[in-house]
Parts: sequence; C-alpha cells; structure tokens
Amino acid sequence: MTDAGADLIRERLHTRYGLPAQPPRLAPLDELVRTILSQNTNDRNRDTAYRALKDRFGSWKEVLQVSRSELAGIISPAGLGPTKSRRIRDILSGIYEKGERDLLKLCSLPPREALERLLALKGVGPKTAACVLLFSCGHPAFPVDTHIHRIAGRLGLLPEGADRHRAHERLGDLFPQEHYLELHLNLIRLGREVCRPNKPLCPACPIQDLCRWAAGRAQAGERRAAR
Repeated sequence: MTDAGADLIRERLHTRYGLPAQPPRLAPLDELVRTILSQNTNDRNRDTAYRALKDRFGSWKEVLQVSRSELAGIISPAGLGPTKSRRIRDILSGIYEKGERDLLKLCSLPPREALERLLALKGVGPKTAACVLLFSCGHPAFPVDTHIHRIAGRLGLLPEGADRHRAHERLGDLFPQEHYLELHLNLIRLGREVCRPNKPLCPACPIQDLCRWAAGRAQAGERRAAR
C-alpha cells in the first residue's frame, strides 16, 4: 500500500471515530504493569486489576514480597492470573535486582535505547514495550496488538506470515509518527466493533474498499452464488 493509501486509512477512521482522547500519562513502570494486565481482556477488567494492585501495595517493589499465587488472586479480574503474575514478578525482579528505581530514567533515554532496555526485561515483547514508550514517554512507537495485527493482515499491509516484530517495523514505517497514537486507538476500536475475528461486519467498515481480505471474501461469495 502506498503512503496515500495509509493516509486514507487514517482519514477514514478519523471521520468515523474522531480524535481519541489522550489516555492519562502514567510512570513507565505503572504503564508496563498496566499493559501486561490488559492482555486478553477488556479495559474494565484491566483497570479493576490495576486498581487492586495500587490499593494493595505502596510500591511496586512490595509486590515481590507476596507469593505468585497471592499476586495471581489480586489481579484475577484481568484473567490469566497465573501467567500475568509470573510476568509481573519476572519484570520487577529484573528491574530491582539491577538496583534500578521503577524505570524512572527510561523516558530520558533515546527512543532506540529505551526500547532495547524494555525488551531486555524477561516477559516484555515489542507490543508491551511500544505501549510504554508511546503512552508513558511520548516516544514514537506504534504498538501492534491482536486487533491491529489482524486488521493489517486483512488490509494487505503486512507480508504473508509476518510476525509481531515484523508488523511493528512495517506499520511504524508506513504511518507518520505524529499519527501513531490516533491510529493505534482507532484501529483497536475498529477491531473490537467491526473487524472482529469471527463474523466481521464488513459492510459497516469505513475502509472496506481498501481491504484485500474483504475483496476476496466478496469474490468467494459471488462464486458460490453463481453455482
């Protein structure tokens, strides 16, 4: 897809959804934990689990003083408690064992160095790191979650079989940095409401005419109807 096509995607989504509100800017470690809690759940459950952590502990270092099973119970509203509790503990252990303080200097690092610092933490992948850089530091990063990866694949923006690392590179190059936040949030909304994994609402999609997958689906339907 050309730059003009990428601009058209942004314009269509902007017309449909407007300019999303800027989420509250959290400290890097707060955003990191919050992003882990958001995986495979909705915003309400994520926020419930995040508030439970903030109410229970005076600092993130205190989380390491409880067992993984107790931590899993505290964050259970977000689902996948055993998995997420292990990731959170691994990340906190990696930070505090090196004598760091809550990633306080992360946002003062150059974006590439900050990204490498996050990816060096056990359990932190490209999407989680990009969320911290974008939402907490305001660095140019384009997080690719499940919804965005699915939409980009259907639109034909990604090479066949592109993994998350390749997707971050490709979409980061395709879209202008000043539109990363808007596009990230609007594409997620499109994925939740319209371009769903199963039974997508293609006729309601503002970018249906740009979608390679929708075109192939329509052609298959025409062939079936002609039999």
